[in-house]
Amino acid sequence: MSLFCLVHGAFQGAWSWDLLIPYLEGKGHKTLAVDLPIEDASASLSQFADVVIQALPKTDDDIVLVGHSMAGTVIPLVAEAHKVRELVFIGGLIPCPGTSTIDQFSHSFDAHTLKSLNYEIKESSQLEKFDDEPDMFNPVSVGKDFTDEAVLREFFYHDCQPDVMEWALSKGRLQQSMAYIFEINPLNCLPNVDCKYIVCTDDRIISPAWSRYAARKRLGIDAIEVPGGHCPHLSRPAHLASVLTHNTY
Repeated sequence: MSLFCLVHGAFQGAWSWDLLIPYLEGKGHKTLAVDLPIEDASASLSQFADVVIQALPKTDDDIVLVGHSMAGTVIPLVAEAHKVRELVFIGGLIPCPGTSTIDQFSHSFDAHTLKSLNYEIKESSQLEKFDDEPDMFNPVSVGKDFTDEAVLREFFYHDCQPDVMEWALSKGRLQQSMAYIFEINPLNCLPNVDCKYIVCTDDRIISPAWSRYAARKRLGIDAIEVPGGHCPHLSRPAHLASVLTHNTY
């Protein structure tokens, strides 16, 4: 059986996998969830990856590394330093080595908006490879304040059961590190590891159109589609567990 290492996205923590874990363990798998130091504004992608690497057992060679949303920028760094069998991106960002996430979607914004983000605009020739990509972020989510509970209800947890939504809101963490947006990814290339990409068809944060496109362009795979919003580990944990364990022994 596999060890599923579960790496959370922005504003969340290890707690966010609590509903999924019983379904994975009920199928005989092991699980490990970690807390990234997201409250530390200076924390880098490599520091995030180090937290995961330190938590992983040194003797287990059947590790499935699962990254939600922001953690898509982290799990390839882990796989470069620690043997894993598979990477799974859930509504996740996919890094492009040598660029930042904002580099990849800067073409979606005007110069004034980019200046307000303290973004140094690159030469068009450096970023022209992203010009044909769909918008990475769902336009309705851009510019929203994700410290606002009303925004989280609408964009993160809109398809969760009411009790799950309230619980998730009570557990939320302050996202201070913005490395997943602004840091140039230190990878030279994506690791040579089997991958899955799970796209959430009603995702209000990461555009499903971008997810499908990027899974094919960057990972060379077709995305697996699941219904619902950005957090299927909270809204549909049983279904997500079935997708994660399909063809896993």
